[in-house]
Amino acid sequence: MKRYPSLCKASGLPVTNEPSSAPPPVPGRAAVLDAIDGVIDPRSGKGLVAAGLVQGLALGPGRAGFIMEVAAGDARLYAPVRDAAEAALRRVEGVAQAQVVLTAEGGGLQPYQPPAGTVRVRKGAQLSNEARAQTAPPVRPSGALKPDHVGLVIAVASGKGGVGKSTVAVNLACAFARLGYRTGLMDADVYGPSAPQMLGIDEEPQTGGDKKLKPLEAWGIKVMSIGFLVDAAAPMIWRGPMASSAVNQFLNDVSWGSATEPLDILVVDMPPGTGDIQLTLVQRVALAGAVLVSTPQEVALIDVRRGAAMFEKTATPILGIVENMAYFSDPSTGAPIPIFGRGGAQKTAQQLGVPFLGEIPIDMALREACDEGRPIVVATPDGPSARAFMAIAGELATRLESETARPAPRIVFED
Repeated sequence: MKRYPSLCKASGLPVTNEPSSAPPPVPGRAAVLDAIDGVIDPRSGKGLVAAGLVQGLALGPGRAGFIMEVAAGDARLYAPVRDAAEAALRRVEGVAQAQVVLTAEGGGLQPYQPPAGTVRVRKGAQLSNEARAQTAPPVRPSGALKPDHVGLVIAVASGKGGVGKSTVAVNLACAFARLGYRTGLMDADVYGPSAPQMLGIDEEPQTGGDKKLKPLEAWGIKVMSIGFLVDAAAPMIWRGPMASSAVNQFLNDVSWGSATEPLDILVVDMPPGTGDIQLTLVQRVALAGAVLVSTPQEVALIDVRRGAAMFEKTATPILGIVENMAYFSDPSTGAPIPIFGRGGAQKTAQQLGVPFLGEIPIDMALREACDEGRPIVVATPDGPSARAFMAIAGELATRLESETARPAPRIVFED
């Protein structure tokens, strides 16, 4: 299937599958710019092009779109302007589909203020159990919501890349589906989407009657990823607010479930680290909790602790820690060979006071399954990796149903 690497599509532009024999013509750039400049900027009184509000103009067969970035306080003022610009684009010859993505500079995130009762300690100090017991319960950020017709939202996160976070997210989603839950997977790793390859999906999502994107389906789960909308080789050269805007659209403009068939669990594959996208998710989505993924060595565990601190600051429960690449089984004896060390994630979980969910071995079959687009839990359900994922999913389901997820440790470090 031919893909068109365009910024407007990556930001949520509705797409259709064009017939390969006779694709629609690409609209003329000059005509498109003239039409856009006929829409007046309410702040400057100039056309949108002259006012410098047209970013990432992208033209494709039968479609056109651009991004309009405004100040955070002007989002409502420019909503009618966006609609007028889309209408102007649709009047251009050759434009059947048009979308203007309105994004507010700064993303609207507020500086973090520690909730009342937070205990502050100097760097390197330990918080005693007595002091921990005296602290007030954490407070979830106001305005945290869930997508329509979605039950629980679970984030799968890591402090750094390369630890197998996406592998865990994909297989956990498929494991939940095998356990009988209606499950979705949102690939929020905008800069490095992995879900299309790992699930073997090479399609473009369609738009439903409600003008929302319909997630694709594979291996019993619903999936949405920026990788479905852009060419695999196209770099995502986006600033933080633009990437956060795309994630917001995946949450609010995708038909994850319906009134008759709501989604039980939505697994969110988060980007590595603690940046804009992560803050957007934890501050705006009512997460049931987060699963942290790490390899055993200390260089990865340092970042796990940073990730735990981020969830602590936003009152997001930590459901547990998964140790990936925990060991390699000796081919002749089956004895575990701790290539990257072993037990580091379990020790960190104990230090943080959160559950240790289990180990995933270094498994050739797991690597092959990811490369071939066949999740290991459905491709080789009796293998050691698949059994480990199923056990983790079962424990998470039990914790979520009993509502026993522990909040993150409430420690704030000071230099």
